[in-house]
Amino acid sequence: MMSLDELRKDLSAVDRQLIELIAERQRIVGVIGRNKHSMGTGTRDYAREKDVLEMSRAQAEELGIDPDLAENVLRQLIRSSLASQERDRVVAEGKGDGRSVLIIGGAGKMGGWFVDFFASQGFTTVVADVAVDDGPGRFRNWTDAGVDFDVIVVAAPLSISGRVLAQLAVLKPTGLVFDIGSLKTPLVNGLHELRNAGCQVASLHPMYGPDTRLLSGHHLIFCDVGSPQATAAAKELFAATMVEQIDMGLDDHDRLIAYVLGLSHALNIAFFTALAESGEAAPKLARMSSTTFDSQLLVSEAVAQDNPNMYFEIQHLNKFGLGPLDALCEASQRIRDVVAAGDEEGFVELMQKGQAYMAMRS
Repeated sequence: MMSLDELRKDLSAVDRQLIELIAERQRIVGVIGRNKHSMGTGTRDYAREKDVLEMSRAQAEELGIDPDLAENVLRQLIRSSLASQERDRVVAEGKGDGRSVLIIGGAGKMGGWFVDFFASQGFTTVVADVAVDDGPGRFRNWTDAGVDFDVIVVAAPLSISGRVLAQLAVLKPTGLVFDIGSLKTPLVNGLHELRNAGCQVASLHPMYGPDTRLLSGHHLIFCDVGSPQATAAAKELFAATMVEQIDMGLDDHDRLIAYVLGLSHALNIAFFTALAESGEAAPKLARMSSTTFDSQLLVSEAVAQDNPNMYFEIQHLNKFGLGPLDALCEASQRIRDVVAAGDEEGFVELMQKGQAYMAMRS
């Protein structure tokens, strides 16, 4: 019998071999990525991914280990590989060539993402944000930076971005200007003023967070505000990535966002508010949780930890915002009514309508 210390040493040796194999896999992936780039082929090959995952499950079954474990490990490795390849391609196809970009609100979370993105493409990147000290490439007041930039990104809070856009319209920058606001209602006037001033202006909405490393599987919305050349120029900045580009009108954007963000945020806020005011201790609920509860709790925790002021802006500043909230209240009341009345048929009908709606997603 081997001692526990001996077994742990053997396990550590296996762990080191795993890390070495991952490093070798990443090295090969890097070579593959460079080959793909030189041949002009896409970064992602879904058929190849399917083959790799199916092979991992088959091999896992042969070796008597959990196929789901093997697939999850390979999926994570694939995502890491794709992120590296995408990052390398963005750098290799960099649109910067010494061009300059001003990011207003660049010290914020999403502003910081765009700082890194443009820097990786070879842009001279300047940050304007009240959270930074004046210095090389840093300005507390964005107007001190001037507007002589090839690209200006407005990544400030919604309550500020509208005023910034309107001020930019007065200054008439010659470069591309776009915002990244999650709502367009508060920005419409400033965007239109820029357009009427003859500026190259577009409006973007990244449907991903600041921690996103791989854009594959994520969406980036482009709203044309009357300058199709500017929208095309904004799209070109992301041509080297695998993000899915979506065209959308300004009004359509906010109407749909009222459901995609407004409704989903409100649902989770209602969920953790009901829990917080229930009088039930969180540890007790966690010990007896279910799969559904755990999944809902995971999403709600992320919402609870995010910026409440930003969430309020998304609810309050959207001219379409109250419709989904009213629908949520009405739906909750209907559920309560059928439960209180013992109306099983009505409850089943609600579930069946939901099943039919969800089936349309596939």
